[in-house]
Amino acid sequence: MRIFRIGIRIGSYIKKFGLNKGFKIYYNIKTKTSGIISISLNNIEHSFKIRSKTSDIPIFQQVFFNGEYNIPLDFEPKNIIDAGANIGLAAIFFSNKYPNAKIISIEPEASNFLLLEENTKHYDNITPLNKALSNISNQELYVVDRGYGNSGFMTESIEKSGNKDSESSVKAVTVDDIMHQYNYEFIDIIKIDIEGYEKELFENNTDNWLKNTKCLIIELHDRMKNGCSSSFFSAISKHDFSFMHQGENLVFINNKKLPRR
Repeated sequence: MRIFRIGIRIGSYIKKFGLNKGFKIYYNIKTKTSGIISISLNNIEHSFKIRSKTSDIPIFQQVFFNGEYNIPLDFEPKNIIDAGANIGLAAIFFSNKYPNAKIISIEPEASNFLLLEENTKHYDNITPLNKALSNISNQELYVVDRGYGNSGFMTESIEKSGNKDSESSVKAVTVDDIMHQYNYEFIDIIKIDIEGYEKELFENNTDNWLKNTKCLIIELHDRMKNGCSSSFFSAISKHDFSFMHQGENLVFINNKKLPRR
């Protein structure tokens, strides 16, 4: 029975990625116990790297196998904010799907950011920022490991973390900051996966950018921090969005007739 189940899983990889690449990806994911796995996909312009036996693997599966960011839109995005970019897999997907879009990828944790830079260095339309998304400009936040793995580093204020190690601190940036710096009148897509800090993000200072956002993709983390959902829904309920589930994410589409480009 176990051999049968393995055969099904290998078969699904081969069906998705082709015989050679599907088998190679599956084999490396299952057998490589340390180091880096380099992945090349037919529909992705450049190869990229993930870390073996880490949370990079389920993220790869979510993005490229399950297609959790493959969302049908009735417009062509020109600007995308990827908050909680991790190692850049969502940004890579967006860049290949929307090659004319400008993508701002925000990642606070140092080791993730290094691999984000490496993975996106050949994409001229991706700009990595080693910052944390917040509702307060230039706030100093601390990157905290609560044991959730490489994709689960949390950001907290110094008051909450009690951390005084400047090496683990990072400057915050707001959505309004990004819109101003990059001259965005509207946000076509914003993806938010910030491991619980969405609670603070949506507590205030959201009205300007939410009303000018066409598509919002978010993963809520109440399992990591109480109050994430209530904070988020309190903010977004003030605006006219419809929503759907897409894997682990909620996808919100603005019902206002914002300009389509």
